[in-house]
Amino acid sequence: MKQFLLFLAKGLALLLVTLVLLDVLYTAVYMQSDSRSKIDYLFNSKEKNYDLVFLGSSRVNNHFVPKIFNEIGYKTFNFGITRSRLEESALMLQMMVERNYKINCLILQVDLNINTNDHSEAIRSLFMPYLHTSKTVRDFYNTIPEYNQLLYIPFYRYMHYDARIGFREMFNSAIHKRTNVLENEGFHPLLTDQRPMVPADLSKYYPKRNKGYEAIKAICKKNNIRLIALTTPMCMETINRDYFNQIQKIYPEILRFENAVTEDKYFSTCGHLNKDGAIEYTKVVFNALFKPKK
Repeated sequence: MKQFLLFLAKGLALLLVTLVLLDVLYTAVYMQSDSRSKIDYLFNSKEKNYDLVFLGSSRVNNHFVPKIFNEIGYKTFNFGITRSRLEESALMLQMMVERNYKINCLILQVDLNINTNDHSEAIRSLFMPYLHTSKTVRDFYNTIPEYNQLLYIPFYRYMHYDARIGFREMFNSAIHKRTNVLENEGFHPLLTDQRPMVPADLSKYYPKRNKGYEAIKAICKKNNIRLIALTTPMCMETINRDYFNQIQKIYPEILRFENAVTEDKYFSTCGHLNKDGAIEYTKVVFNALFKPKK
């Protein structure tokens, strides 16, 4: 019995050491990766200076063309991430502040993402490699139910989020295999169109006060960042377009641009613009809110 217990103790000790070593290895790899996602690019950069940044979901990632601003003298970058919600946008903005970014203006998409105070599990996972090394990330997630397991159990966060930050992603990061997410200053155009286009149905969407949006407003106020919150285009066949009126009743400061582009030829799907639509929409926003730099 004594020998069995000793064998068991040695096995557990070996397992613990292995988990610690794997945790250290994976974290070291992610700490030097800056070309796989906008989050690792953000984490491994500092002291950037931007006239304007864009934050939001795919409705930013696919809709705003920084080149249009940059060609008129602005320095901009599209930090929109498909599937992200306002919670993740708030954390990204906090990380920019932590890394001493100088930002004059933030354009924030606030439309379908104000429908919930929930998070995106897929995007949350991309912050997990930095849980031990970023106080901002730790403070942001210290109230989630699994926080202690993620923080204190070696390698647990990489196993828990294996689909997003497991071995395959770690290996691609280690060999510096680039993705296309940072091309075009972060803008990802949609090049195919759904035809016939299926109308989007917003009848089950209910705008509500949003903790992520409130956090973003507070960060901008504290750091003297001009915040422009706006809606983005939906095709005219969208069911329950009154949803956008409900948004403005809750947050009157949100600017209405859901009708900025209306022709079907500009839409990839009912809820997303194609490349030509993104160019047209970006020009409309620029002309409405900005002037060329002298």
